Amino acid sequence: MQEERSGVNVDKPVVVEDLPHGPQFSLDGRDDRERWPLRFFNRSCACAGSFWGPACSRCRWGWTGARCELRSPPVARRDIATLTGAERERLVATLDLAKRTPHPEIVIATRTRDEILGPDGATPQVQNVSVYDAFVWTHYYSVRRTYLGNGTSSAEADFSHKGPGFLTWHRYHLLALERDLQELLGDPAFAIPYWNFARGGAECDACDDSLLGAPHPQNPSLLSPASPFSRWRLLCSDNVYYDTTGALCNDTVGGPIRRNPAGNVDNPMLTRLPEPEDVTQCLQLGAFDTAPFFSNSDGSFRNSLEGYSEPSGRYDARLRSLHNLAHLFLNGTGGQVYLSPNDPLFVPLHAFVDAVFDEWLRRHGAALTAFPLMNAPLGHNRGYHMVPFWPPVRHSEMFVTAPENLGYTYEVTWPDQQLSQLEISAISVLCALCGVALASGFLALALRARRRRRAALQESQDPLRPLLTDSGYQRYDSGTVGGGGAEPALRSKTHTAV
Repeated sequence: MQEERSGVNVDKPVVVEDLPHGPQFSLDGRDDRERWPLRFFNRSCACAGSFWGPACSRCRWGWTGARCELRSPPVARRDIATLTGAERERLVATLDLAKRTPHPEIVIATRTRDEILGPDGATPQVQNVSVYDAFVWTHYYSVRRTYLGNGTSSAEADFSHKGPGFLTWHRYHLLALERDLQELLGDPAFAIPYWNFARGGAECDACDDSLLGAPHPQNPSLLSPASPFSRWRLLCSDNVYYDTTGALCNDTVGGPIRRNPAGNVDNPMLTRLPEPEDVTQCLQLGAFDTAPFFSNSDGSFRNSLEGYSEPSGRYDARLRSLHNLAHLFLNGTGGQVYLSPNDPLFVPLHAFVDAVFDEWLRRHGAALTAFPLMNAPLGHNRGYHMVPFWPPVRHSEMFVTAPENLGYTYEVTWPDQQLSQLEISAISVLCALCGVALASGFLALALRARRRRRAALQESQDPLRPLLTDSGYQRYDSGTVGGGGAEPALRSKTHTAV
């Protein structure tokens, strides 16, 4: 009976795919994360049905019931700006609780594989970590440099950025946190919100004390003391030490969160957020990714949304757009790859990126074959297990529409959908006016000839005109970066994006 309740059938060997990766990584055999997770685990539990987890004790996303046999309604991820006062208080309190509560299952490794058992060869080098800091650490581990010995390291590998796995990796990253928060609260309906950063302008509407922290009144690079996030301290901030000693991020904390939206006056191109039309252009791209499946891919939806190419898909080495621009706009902790999840704004920022991804999957009816099978950067092939998640999860498992497969949905209206509603409203008005004109015409047939002539003369002098015309309706120039004259806000020659 216990076996059925836990969902465990048997344990099974972990099988990895060994299809060739791209040329970006030239140090095969030197990184613990290659062929993940075989350097650490070679067997895992085989879960029955829709059971899930390290011990098959949970249900997969979107499933519930004693035997995980029932479909659960998808939780709704909403715009953070629309949350009520009570919902805002709960969100802030939940994130702060997650920062202070030890994770019930996860510990973090503080040394690489060769030193994981310590000097005596028998003491695992691990430490406890909070629920939220586990979220920070997993992101750090996916982007950390490859230690080569003798104080040297390489930045050739990035398992969660600059490749097709960017969207699927961050999707699972958010799913894992959302599940942890649901279990922390005992509320399976809890959903993380999204921050629609593609509204243009220079204001961060999530940066106030009712949400994720207003600027400090005396130091705009820090958070307001009225926000609990001003008391958070950074994890994984000592990169130089990690990269020169082979140590991994541990529970040592650094300074406070820094954030100064639109405050990088030395780089005015980073002082405005993406525009709504940038999302519209990005969603129109038909190819999920294009060779070389890297940060220089042209015509790639993934590279456009990640922010290394124009929203229209054209690659430009000088450009930072959409996701990358949103991070850099924050001008602080959120703009640094290793540190960015320390800022809680990372969560709703990436939820919006995921919302765009899910909308693209839905609109284009993308088949799994759209995701590169091979020759993507190390760790980004379709069948690769995402680093460092356990139990193993392949990118392919996240390349699906969320409401039907992952148990959540987004309450969002896209810019081009808003345009369609305007057009529909205009057509409705025109039809109503035409109906009135037609009725008037039938009545005119019963009038005397003199009145018909007079009415015809009056109509010729004051003709009915359409509300929207090609010449009068404002459209965005698809040839400009980001459209609508937003080009200066999207370019940077000196900044590295998250």
